Amino acid sequence: MVSLFIGKILITNNKDCDEVDTESELSQRLDNKVMLLYFGSSECTRCQEFSPVLRDFFVRLTDEFYVERASQLVLVYVSQDETEEKQEKFLKTMPKRWLFLPFQDEFKRELELRFAVSNTPVVVVLKPSGEVIAGNAVEEIRCLGTACFKNWQEAAELVDRSFLLAEDFDDLAKRSITDPIRRLKYKLDKKTRKKKEKEEVLCPDMEL
Repeated sequence: MVSLFIGKILITNNKDCDEVDTESELSQRLDNKVMLLYFGSSECTRCQEFSPVLRDFFVRLTDEFYVERASQLVLVYVSQDETEEKQEKFLKTMPKRWLFLPFQDEFKRELELRFAVSNTPVVVVLKPSGEVIAGNAVEEIRCLGTACFKNWQEAAELVDRSFLLAEDFDDLAKRSITDPIRRLKYKLDKKTRKKKEKEEVLCPDMEL
């Protein structure tokens, strides 16, 4: 997933419009997540009807008001707006966790061609590997709501990070997909060994 945007700039839809452009930043935001590429326009009537649905869908999966832990989901808005002003006006009504490409970035056109986008709205669903799960999930989102994320999650074979300790996140992107499991097992085994050693020190005659 990260490889799709290496050398590109993604902008966070917050007040400061924070840029995500280094490989480490991209990894932190995109790795091990289902990605939605939303091709839309504020002028498109169909987009005007669908965008609030997508906004609600995204918020219900990522906002702490609705969920204890945000789902492994990231969305990049690929603007089809006629002007940057119209893009900015549209994004002000959308979640602050959305990402988007700079208005003048020609990479938007490359993405349109790559995913055969002709009419908007289009929501392309991608695995962390970049493999396509759904070429256009607009109707799926309309009909199933947040329930469809579970299907994508299973298809993407995401690693559940909820069991990892805080220090395990520091360089997660550098490890293989099975490393967190091995590290946790090692820590548990090490903890068990220390406990056993402590018991032997406190009770040296137990085995006699």
